Amino acid sequence: MLFRLTLLISALLSILAVATLPARAFETRANSAYVLDINTGTVLMEKNADVPLPPASMSKLMTVNLLFEALADGRVTMGTQFGVSERAASIGGSTMFLEQTDRPTVEDLIQGIIVQSGNDASVVIAEGLAGTEDAFARMMTERARDLGMENSSFGNSSGWPHPLQRMSMKDLAILARHIIVEFPDYYRYFRQSEYYYKGRAPDNRFNRNPLLDLGIGADGLKTGHTQEAGYGIVGSALQGDRRIVFVISGMASEKERAEEAEAIVNWAFRQFTMETTVKAGEKIAEADVWLGAVDTVGLVPAQDVNLLIPAGQREGVSATINWNGPIAAPIAQGQELAEMVISRDGLSDTVVPLFADEGVGNAGFGKRLTVAAERVLALVMGNDAPPAAIQPEAATISN
Repeated sequence: MLFRLTLLISALLSILAVATLPARAFETRANSAYVLDINTGTVLMEKNADVPLPPASMSKLMTVNLLFEALADGRVTMGTQFGVSERAASIGGSTMFLEQTDRPTVEDLIQGIIVQSGNDASVVIAEGLAGTEDAFARMMTERARDLGMENSSFGNSSGWPHPLQRMSMKDLAILARHIIVEFPDYYRYFRQSEYYYKGRAPDNRFNRNPLLDLGIGADGLKTGHTQEAGYGIVGSALQGDRRIVFVISGMASEKERAEEAEAIVNWAFRQFTMETTVKAGEKIAEADVWLGAVDTVGLVPAQDVNLLIPAGQREGVSATINWNGPIAAPIAQGQELAEMVISRDGLSDTVVPLFADEGVGNAGFGKRLTVAAERVLALVMGNDAPPAAIQPEAATISN
């Protein structure tokens, strides 16, 4: 089995050999951080990433997400108007300066939250979708669990300091990725540079994201700041076909946050390259078949295997193919049979599902009779082990 993996590993190593400079680990000044390559799902950097922390206005991303979901399932439209309660109109901090007599539309409120970081807009959405902000906060927490955000809870819709308002950097990255992937039509609002409602407070019209105008591909998502949380940002940038999401928290100032965020973007794109190492449908291994019309079945990926390579890395790459085998016939073409795990030093593993390249029918009567006879003989000889089918098997090779 191992020789069938050699071509794959050789391809990986040939890619590594062309790099000239070693990848540089990023030593962030942030108290906590998480950097994710969206295309490959590779975690490029993490620091205290699972620690629940006060997210400040970065938690508004969950408020916006629930509004996007309401738009997607038809509960509201962009033109739906919401009333403004006394609580919403009187909340402090960053606002879009709503008054109780206003009837802002959903589109107004989206821009008020994303561009102006409006606490008032967040409360209006919460009350409009759930009746009360407390009920909406419970919805936020439940939805976070559904999305796999294990270290998040919410006490309000705005990120205003609250004992329950906690999110980890990893959870914020999960949420950012979800918004980018699931709501491409609405994501454009995150790169909008300015907005203000009915001409009010034009000095507060500019997007707080410090990276939007730097020409580095940044196009979202949300900054945050409170005295408890420090300065943070959930950001994303697209260069060519690659997109990254990054989250940092605990910076000492706006200036430090902007510098650190820009440095992370430059590092993520310059210290890693993405290569297609295996094409979709390319056979990379074969698995033994139990009582099949043929003895083996090819294992292929359904999509191109794109691997993120640290610059200059020549060692520490390995691939493992895991399956339970021999695999009992019949086998359908395209049936998932195995997984390939590619490991690189300092990066998260890449897991690639592998599928049958063709269908395999049951063995004919003669072959089944022969196997049965061999089984009887094995029992007579004292070997009472069960057939090899269903026994775990793995093949591993590294550089």
